Amino acid sequence: MITAYFDGGARGNPGPAGFGAYIVDEQGTVLAEIAQGIGVATNNVAEYRGLIAALQWAAEHEVTELHVRGDSLLLVQQMLGNYRVKNEGLIPLYREARHLCARIGRVTFEHVPRERNKNADRLSNLGMDQNTR
Repeated sequence: MITAYFDGGARGNPGPAGFGAYIVDEQGTVLAEIAQGIGVATNNVAEYRGLIAALQWAAEHEVTELHVRGDSLLLVQQMLGNYRVKNEGLIPLYREARHLCARIGRVTFEHVPRERNKNADRLSNLGMDQNTR
């Protein structure tokens, strides 16, 4: 089972934003570290972009079973279908994430505390830093 951790953030909301994705195999071997700045955006947009980056990596590497962990309760609950996506700006990102999940096959989601998402957080901060260079 491949596990993908994702995070996103903005310095200010909206503000300079970035995301990170950290992907490991069942032994904990790091398969990918992704960090990217996305200009000015909200925290939730950055979170979705981190999730989409992880899902795109999995789809491109023909992963058919993926466990996704993130510290955004809102986003995880939206992907689980427990919360509606009300923000018009998030709907296209949600749909893209859903499409990628279908392409992968079996994707499960888990909300984790921030302390268990440190590598993705580190990468999202690197992404935010890319906006200030």
